Amino acid sequence: MPDSISFVLLIVAVALVFDFINGFHDSANSIATVVSTRVLSPGVAVAWAAFFNFIAAFTIGTAVAKTISKGLVDPAIVDPTVVLAALLGAIVWNLVTWYVGLPSSSSHALLGGFAGAAIAKAGIGALILSGWVKPILGIVISPFLGAVLGLALTVGFSWLLYKRTARPLDRLFRRLQLVSAGLYSLSHGANDAQKTMGIIVGLLVSAQHLFKDATGWQRYLYLPTADHVPLWVELSAYSAIAMGTAMGGWRIVKTMGSKITKLTPFSGFCAETGGAVTILLASVLGVPVSTTHTITGAIVGVGAARRLGAVRWGVAGRIVWAWILTIPLSAAVAAIVYLLLQLR
Repeated sequence: MPDSISFVLLIVAVALVFDFINGFHDSANSIATVVSTRVLSPGVAVAWAAFFNFIAAFTIGTAVAKTISKGLVDPAIVDPTVVLAALLGAIVWNLVTWYVGLPSSSSHALLGGFAGAAIAKAGIGALILSGWVKPILGIVISPFLGAVLGLALTVGFSWLLYKRTARPLDRLFRRLQLVSAGLYSLSHGANDAQKTMGIIVGLLVSAQHLFKDATGWQRYLYLPTADHVPLWVELSAYSAIAMGTAMGGWRIVKTMGSKITKLTPFSGFCAETGGAVTILLASVLGVPVSTTHTITGAIVGVGAARRLGAVRWGVAGRIVWAWILTIPLSAAVAAIVYLLLQLR
């Protein structure tokens, strides 16, 4: 096998490592509420989340993957080195924020890395500026929509159920939280795994000349356009993110599950449902949103429904700063990595 093909396959492996780290880093988004309310133990919770991460492969389309693969960076600029630099920039940022316990966005780390590597190669003109409208709007809208839905569900159910006694309601919402946690994990897998799928598709299209006359298993790597996502790419991406989720990211679970606001099975159900609806809507529309932003907004919303003082705004402020810095810093790391790779 020629070295050039080996290099492309190595980058596919790195993309799946990123997907694994994404699941590991973002597992807190899926399980923090259900663990903090003691509905599930941490071990059972990550298994539950990983299962729904994977079955998202059979329920949601590939609109987000297509946005990533052909809507953000000029396809003529994309080559294996650009993709590798983008992935390494995102991985470095994810590991740094995981180490310090900050729930930053793996999604936006990948977007920042992709942009930084492309700019390092060809300047700002490498970006399809109109294609960045969706992810930029997603950055702004998804946490607010999550907060609004979380608040609305909390107020609505409180009004409908205010005459019911507390203990039966607690038992009811403990059961319902299993459903909402599964739904949120499904939405997390649907949106986040597709970003890695989009990167892999973009890579294979950029290297299509290597596989044009391939035989045997190599023919499955030939992609003339980014209009179709092969089944093996889908299943690989969903498997990687599910395995990462199963490993858990316990430092971030504590921040998400208890430091922003105190959660109960009722408020956990409202937060997870609000977040899941937001992310599933974005996935159908092809918008690569941050599951971290969305669930954090939903948790803030359910806390604010009780009273504004129930939200620890200092912790929320630290998280917002991590969001603001994610794209530029991951872009800078990816640009440096690209320049270093050019020296090889």
